[in-house]
Amino acid sequence: MQAAILGVLASVCYLGAAAQTAREILAGPPARYLTSCLAWLGLALHGAYLTLIFLRLGDLNFGFFNAAALVTWVIVLILQCAAVDKPVEKLGAAVFPLAALALAMDIGFPARPHVLSMHNWQMNLHVLSSIIAFSLLNLAALQAMLLIMQDKQLRGHKPRRLALALPPLQAMETLLFQLIGVGLLFLSGSLVSGFLFIDDLFAQHLVHKTVLSITAWLIFGGLLLGRWRYGWRGAAAIRWTLLGFAALALAYFGSKLVLELILKRV
Repeated sequence: MQAAILGVLASVCYLGAAAQTAREILAGPPARYLTSCLAWLGLALHGAYLTLIFLRLGDLNFGFFNAAALVTWVIVLILQCAAVDKPVEKLGAAVFPLAALALAMDIGFPARPHVLSMHNWQMNLHVLSSIIAFSLLNLAALQAMLLIMQDKQLRGHKPRRLALALPPLQAMETLLFQLIGVGLLFLSGSLVSGFLFIDDLFAQHLVHKTVLSITAWLIFGGLLLGRWRYGWRGAAAIRWTLLGFAALALAYFGSKLVLELILKRV
């Protein structure tokens, strides 16, 4: 019951932060202090919610909705830390409702616990690098969507408030590739640790995750190589970013959705 209360309060804070971010984009003037306070408070309550669940089970619960709640917590944490010196705060308009939804689903539809033992550093390293990689590349995908909207508005020769509220297009693209670069680094760590420490990474229940993760790694790696070698940018870079993230999302959550929520297996 205590965990549910914390989750609800965190969701309320996130929705308040999302509303403030949307107001900054659409109406202004900015109220960054209030938005930041709500976001950090939501993050703290969200973390306390996950901690109570961890203490109750004795290990991490990787059921579908609880895994989503954990991943969205990491996404919000990275966003808030990055927003200190990078122009990423507008991503909160999408990230905060996503975190609130993950919490609401985990509270409202508690799945059978799918506990993953975290008592060895090898598994800790693999899981942590996987979650951070997914979180960073999720932010990159959201950044790519913002770029699509910004570019469309600028091409219309009558920029709306969204385009005017965002940094220049070139700065937005630079930030996109920075997110992809750091995300790819952690994705590489996830794959290497998986090959080193998981007995059979191509076992039947893991093969799709492995293949899709490698596919995402190739897409993002190829995109960064094309950026460095040929100066790729614009619509092509955005499409490849979204394609790479789609592969990664299927690897991380696609199988869990089918097995746990459709086939009712753990």
